[in-house]
Formats: sequence, structure tokens, C-alpha cells
Amino acid sequence: MIQILTLLAADPKGGGGTIQLLFLGLMILVFWLFMIRPQAKKAKQQKTFIDNLQKGDKVVTIAGIHGSVNKVNEDNTLSLEINPGSYIKIEKSAISMDWTTQLNKAGTEKK
Repeated sequence: MIQILTLLAADPKGGGGTIQLLFLGLMILVFWLFMIRPQAKKAKQQKTFIDNLQKGDKVVTIAGIHGSVNKVNEDNTLSLEINPGSYIKIEKSAISMDWTTQLNKAGTEKK
């Protein structure tokens, strides 16, 4: 098996270039399937999640702060109520989609 591969790689006629191009194309395809595509899908889900935030949603920030959305501002910020009467202003991008869905999933399971 190793001898066949060395013969193909050292083809004196110059026909080995097609195998190398095929292998390179296959590597690019695998890289796209396993790295780029899932990351783009996750980014699209995160953007949809942030765009759908509304008043009353219970969320968790990337810093671990739990609260509920009090007001959604137009400048990519929102007002988060962490205690009754205590509000903080944070960026929408600081909301963790994963932790928020886990929080809301745990809340529905307890009911």
C-alpha cells in the first residue's frame, strides 16, 4: 500500500497533480463541513435570539448575571432588572443564548 502511494506521488509523467488537487479540494470540503458551516449556523441562531428579546424575558448574561429584560433600547442595549428596583444597562450581545435556554428549560421542567 505504501509503495503504491509513493509511486503515485512520484509519477514521472506529471499526472500526480490531479490527485493532489483532488486531495486539496477534499480537505477544503471537509474543513467547510466541520468548521465553517456550523459556526455560521450558530452565529445566525445567536442573531435571531438577540433580535427576538422582549420585555419580561428571563436571561443570563455571559458574566453569569441573571435577570429579566425590562426595556429593549434601539441602540443595541437593554435594561436588565436583576432585583426588584435594581436595573443595569447592558449590550444585547452580552446575553448568553446557551445559558438562557438552559435557564428557561429548567424553569419549564419544574412547572
